[in-house]
Amino acid sequence: MSKSNPLEIISKALGGDDGLRRLRDTVGIPSFCYKSPIGWIDIIAEENRISSASFSEAEPSSAPTSPPTLPVLTRTIKLLDIYFAGGPIDFAEISVQLAYGTEFQQHVWKTIREIPHGEVRSYQWIADQIGRPKSVRAVGNAVGENPVSILIPCHRVIRSNGALGGYGGGLERKRQLLALEGQDIEKLK
Repeated sequence: MSKSNPLEIISKALGGDDGLRRLRDTVGIPSFCYKSPIGWIDIIAEENRISSASFSEAEPSSAPTSPPTLPVLTRTIKLLDIYFAGGPIDFAEISVQLAYGTEFQQHVWKTIREIPHGEVRSYQWIADQIGRPKSVRAVGNAVGENPVSILIPCHRVIRSNGALGGYGGGLERKRQLLALEGQDIEKLK
């Protein structure tokens, strides 16, 4: 998450992911902790759009007792189930709320959403697509600020030389996601 993202600031103030989860439960913010094969994904909805989806190292202190009733959360969970079962999913049907992103970041994130399942693109490719070919470093920073992991598939963005680059959920998760989508990760540096 972005350093200026209020959710990250609140999370730190509350002692981490579990404190933020308790606050969300207390005030009734639509959210769900999804247990994927590669770790927990905290998903938050705003106005029937997903505003945050990020991997968490912390297991929830209490597992969700019932599925969410908000349609966007229900649909997101269904698509994640299919995705982690190996199905080629296009998450573009899920509406996302990107209120914390700059105009530049939103252009980058929109372009990332266009990368097809099972394919990778470089930071340079994104810079070229948004008409800012000399902004590769800024593109990398925007990719790193993606608030909606997997739904905006930033794991599909690699360096021009074939190196994986970074990933907010950790490089091992990036490898696992790319392998799940059929990439030969041995060919990626």
